[in-house]
Amino acid sequence: MSEDKVVSLGAKKNKSKNKKQEEQNQELVYCSFCGRPNTQVIKMIEGPGVNICSECTMIALQYFVLEDRIPCSEAQQILKAFWGKAR
Repeated sequence: MSEDKVVSLGAKKNKSKNKKQEEQNQELVYCSFCGRPNTQVIKMIEGPGVNICSECTMIALQYFVLEDRIPCSEAQQILKAFWGKAR
């Protein structure tokens, strides 16, 4: 099963891909935080005018946990949701 490396937050889920969607997923998308392209990271989340890679997501999540901004149980749910889609 082939998974997309770039996940768009506004995209509808559609199991049958068309050619245009496949071409879009092959285009380079850069992380707005670290500047790495989607070819160098595990996953890229594409939002309205901003993108974040899996590595920057992990750094941000660790920061919030260490600063007690979110409880560890909530952080674990976020990780499960994020990495569950990555596989």
